[in-house]
Amino acid sequence: MAGNNRNIKQVRDIFTSYLEGKTLRKTPERYAILDEIYSEDGHFDVESLYLKMKTKNYQVSRATVYNTLDLLVDCDLVTKHQFGKNLAQYEKSYGFKQHDHLICTDCHKVMEFCDPRIQNIQKLLRE
Repeated sequence: MAGNNRNIKQVRDIFTSYLEGKTLRKTPERYAILDEIYSEDGHFDVESLYLKMKTKNYQVSRATVYNTLDLLVDCDLVTKHQFGKNLAQYEKSYGFKQHDHLICTDCHKVMEFCDPRIQNIQKLLRE
């Protein structure tokens, strides 16, 4: 748990520096969304994140969730994946190892896996 708290502090510091650098407001709602994302594991979509925030009685709109996610993607704290035409999902990205995804074509469940052979192929392609 101590490592997780340290990660959240580092993530909050990165987000604060990003907001200050862009002269954007450091609102409690933005930090609450960041904290919620980094307190959970796995992939999520905008609607599930919005509903979690509402369930916990945060006063956030869908627009706030969308806008904050855009900021978090821009500062590399969250990664957005477009799984299919209408299946955008997100995941936290700070301090997590590189991995790939398998998506079930029936239920659309996303599974993570890591295979060094794929990493080597991707590295070769980049070069």
